[in-house]
This record gives sequence, structure tokens and C-alpha cells, in this order.
Amino acid sequence: MTLLGRRGSLRHARLQLVLAVAAIGIAVALPVVLVSVGGGVSAHELHDLENAGYQIVVSAPGVHGIEDAHALVHRILGLSGVTAVSPVLSAGIDTFGASGGPTAALAEGVIPDEFLPTLGPSESGLFPSPLPLGDPSDLVHYANGTYEGPATDDVLVSSPFAQAEGLHSGETLYLGPDANRTEASAYTVTGTFGVPPNLLGPIGAFAIVLPLSDLQEMTGFGAAPTAVVADAADTIEVAVTGPVSSDPSALSSLRSEIQAIVPFYGVSSLSQEASELQQASGVLTGFYLALSSVGLTVGLLFLALVLLRRVEADRRSIGIRRAIGVPGLQIAGGIIAEGLLLAALGGVAGVAGGYVIVESLASFATSTVQEAAQLAIFVPSTLAVIVAGVLALSLLASAVATRAALRIEIAEALR
Repeated sequence: MTLLGRRGSLRHARLQLVLAVAAIGIAVALPVVLVSVGGGVSAHELHDLENAGYQIVVSAPGVHGIEDAHALVHRILGLSGVTAVSPVLSAGIDTFGASGGPTAALAEGVIPDEFLPTLGPSESGLFPSPLPLGDPSDLVHYANGTYEGPATDDVLVSSPFAQAEGLHSGETLYLGPDANRTEASAYTVTGTFGVPPNLLGPIGAFAIVLPLSDLQEMTGFGAAPTAVVADAADTIEVAVTGPVSSDPSALSSLRSEIQAIVPFYGVSSLSQEASELQQASGVLTGFYLALSSVGLTVGLLFLALVLLRRVEADRRSIGIRRAIGVPGLQIAGGIIAEGLLLAALGGVAGVAGGYVIVESLASFATSTVQEAAQLAIFVPSTLAVIVAGVLALSLLASAVATRAALRIEIAEALR
């Protein structure tokens, strides 16, 4: 058997070979896309975890579920090894300029002194230091839970928001819980901050940061007993000293101490989350490959059919070669070599096709898909394993064709 067929062979014989390569290429392209994009997203999330400024996070079920955030800050700060405790409340609000609005924005309420130390190096550089939000501890307006102290009414706006709305430091921006301008309060813009590239859409890019107590009072999550959740927060991020962060047992012990303070909330360390993410990434990779096995099976079945057709077309030639004493192993070797070559060509075409698909998605897809595709990582060793797997499976297809070739009756083939 020869790859391009004997001289004078029908054109459709070559077409079958091209289709076999294409079928395998399409089957290989799917796992290439899934593994590269999925692995890239997982690696990005893992990088963010490993480079975060905080090491422990307290969370609660539902929305704004952590209660008595200001008090918890002081209790957790009293633990040995803790350097900063930053509660964060996130809420969608409406903003109004001097004459326009409303414009939706994502507001984050923070305690200025505690917020920056819990940011990673890539994020902390996006904010002015110290945060120009008035009271660094956010205790004056909070006033022991009464919210009767004087508010600073300062706000930081993201640079895309400032550019879109034409805002500058010192100008007034009205903030309210909904689109009713009469409920909005005047705030002074005291600075801008950059936006990480993983924030998408107008709500994400149009972000503001203000003191925690200000946002709590604005959204109705401030003073008890009228608040649904008094002194609410979504998460509390805890930064620790270097020795604790690098010692898994010390970090686990501190996490247990925090858990004892908040027994009804979830407390996890980033090392734990990173480990879980790695395990999940491995499971997803296995799922991607299992999902792709259907396409690979179809491609290899097509290869087996093409090789069988080749054996049938070369039936007389195979009979003559066996009649003159050509060993069966040599005939089998030719079939296996042809199967491997077709599989290799299909594998290379699949890898190239997968790369083109991912690059096309990164350039022309919708924003969310585009961002995921831009995070794709093409790991040569992983791609080599996929191609090697296809080559190994091609041996099964070749074995079917080899069995058919060696079972040809010489006398019948020579008629």
C-alpha cells in the first residue's frame, strides 16, 4: 500500500485520504481548544490566588451576608499574625453627574486603612496610597453602629468611568441606591484608580470606591434594627505576616481561630482554594478529553474504514506479494505506517486548527468568550500528549485493516 495510491487509481481514493486526515484534524481540534482555554483560565485564576495580598477570606451565604463587619475587624486584628482585615461590601448603585444620569456603577465599600494591604502587587498599584477617602478607620461616621457621625462623602472613581463622564478630582458626583435622583447624595471625587483587565462590561469598568459605612447607609445595610443585615459585608479579607503565610500549619491554625470567631460563616485560606482549583482543573481536563473522545472515535473509525478500503483496492497486489514470499509482517508494517502517517497529519492539522479557532475567538467573539480565549495557554507537552494519543489509537484502526489484509486468500486474490 502507498499513501497516494497506484498510478491510475481513482480520484476518490485520494479524496478518502484527505477526508480521513480532515476527520482526525477536526477531532483533535476540539480537545486542543478545550484544554488550552480551560487550562489558561484555571492558570489565570490560580495566579490571582497566589498573588493576592490576603491569605484568608471570610464569606457568608447569600448577598451581603456578613453581619457586624466593623466589630469583626477589631476581633480578627487581635489575633497573632494578622496584619490587616478588610471587609468589602459590593453593590450596584446609580450615579448622577451635574446634569446627567442615571449611570449604573459597581460600588465597593471599604475601610481605607485596611483595604490596600490586602491587595496583591498588581492591584495595589492601581490605587492611590493612602486612599483619599477621609477617615482612614471608617469609625467616625460609623459611630459605634449608630451611623450618626459626620460622613466624609468622598469617593474614588475608576479611570474609565472618569473618562466617560468627564469627572475630575474635586468635582461633585451624586450617588443613590436607585435611579431616583431625589434619593441621591452629593459626594466629592477625590481621585481615580485603574481597572484590572478581568473586569468586564459597564458595571465592572464603571466602578467606584467609598467608605464602607457610607455605602452601608446608602443601601440600607447599616444601622440595626431596620437593616436587613446590620453593618453588612460580602467578604472579609485577612492579610497575615510573612512567616504565617509561608507556613501551612500556622496558616491553618490561624484559619481555625478565625473560624471560632465566626462559626456560622465560611473561612478558607487561599492555599486551600488554590489546591481545590488545581484539583478541579485536573478534573475538567479529564472531562474535556472524555468529551472529545466521541469525536476522536468517529475520526479513527473513519480512518479504519479508509484503510479497509485501501486493502480492498490493493487486494490483488497484496495477493501477489504474499505469493512471491513477502512476509506478513512487512505487509502489516506498510499498513501501520500509512495509518500512523495519516493520524500524524490529522493531529498536526488539528493542533493548527485549534490554534486558529482560539485566536479567532480571542479577536472576534463576544466580550466574555473573547477574554477567556485570550487567556488560553498552548502547552507543548499537553499538545504532544494529545497527538501521541491519536497516533496510539491509530494502531487500532491499522490493526483492523492488517487483519483483513492477512486474511486474503492468495488463490482467490490472483484470479
